[in-house]
Amino acid sequence: MTVKPTDMSAQRDIFTRLIAQLKRARITPEQLLERCYARGMSTAHRNVLDGPEALILLESAVELSRDPCFVLKLGQSIGIESYGTFGFALISSANQRETIAMLERYGKVFFRPSWQSFDHNNGLLLRMIPAAGTEEQQQLIVELAFSQLISIGISLHRQPPLASLRQTNLLAGAELQFSYSEPKHASYYEYAFPIPMRFNCEYNQLFIPASFLDIPVKTANPTEHVVFLRQCEEMLQSLDSVEKTSTEVRVLLIQSAGQFLNITQVAKRLDMSERTLRRRLSSESTSFREILDEIRNLLAREYLTKTRLIVAEIAYLLNYEETGNFRRAF
Repeated sequence: MTVKPTDMSAQRDIFTRLIAQLKRARITPEQLLERCYARGMSTAHRNVLDGPEALILLESAVELSRDPCFVLKLGQSIGIESYGTFGFALISSANQRETIAMLERYGKVFFRPSWQSFDHNNGLLLRMIPAAGTEEQQQLIVELAFSQLISIGISLHRQPPLASLRQTNLLAGAELQFSYSEPKHASYYEYAFPIPMRFNCEYNQLFIPASFLDIPVKTANPTEHVVFLRQCEEMLQSLDSVEKTSTEVRVLLIQSAGQFLNITQVAKRLDMSERTLRRRLSSESTSFREILDEIRNLLAREYLTKTRLIVAEIAYLLNYEETGNFRRAF
């Protein structure tokens, strides 16, 4: 199976969870799709919650379930494991400030919608970029985005359930602001969001105090973070790349860092012969050896600057036959 440069694992997982939540309400997938098709959704739907189709899916799910809190509950059910490579990058981060910087940079690859952050009152304002659609549809996207964002943010620190968080000072000073009026199901907002909220504001945004931003992530791992961050970077750069084969090779090599795949193994992963792979890379003015050396050099520099690994450990991780060879290269 060909490796895709973008990662749709989160969108697929959210769609799967949406279907499961509807089944508990005795709504079948066929009923959902019938309602969506009637609203104009393409019959070539890919079983992912992404793009304009997401708006139709969410709105139809709320109507069929007759549960105005449906999307908030869906967001709360989404865990960090849903985000694949991006999720691994998050759990290996040093702190929440680092995860938000990643959300801004790689959001369009892994996460919908997009976000911007601003320094504010010694903390950070995380603002959601307005989505397309009607006011009702935009509200559903806001509910989904913030409910999963807060749930994932709290899980990074392995904190107690939402109900218990209200009795701690962990989120003291945080505030959620919504651009729409207080909804009829606002009482569930108080359950989903364990922080003060305001409605009828200019933007949909979350204020995060510095005290929370700088709490260490319990699972921080600088060595693994280098690899996962490089994977995210490759996927981001691939969005506008026309050199598809070399991009796919880079992604595979980064994923196998520490035990790099050889050209035969890479060709097999890409469903092509070794000869075809060499020819395609040549047409993109590169070779397997050049890409492998590029990835090893990139990772080596990041290990040197972003971790406390000694030269011998880095040489071992990157399959340099001798530490002396690594020293000469850097």
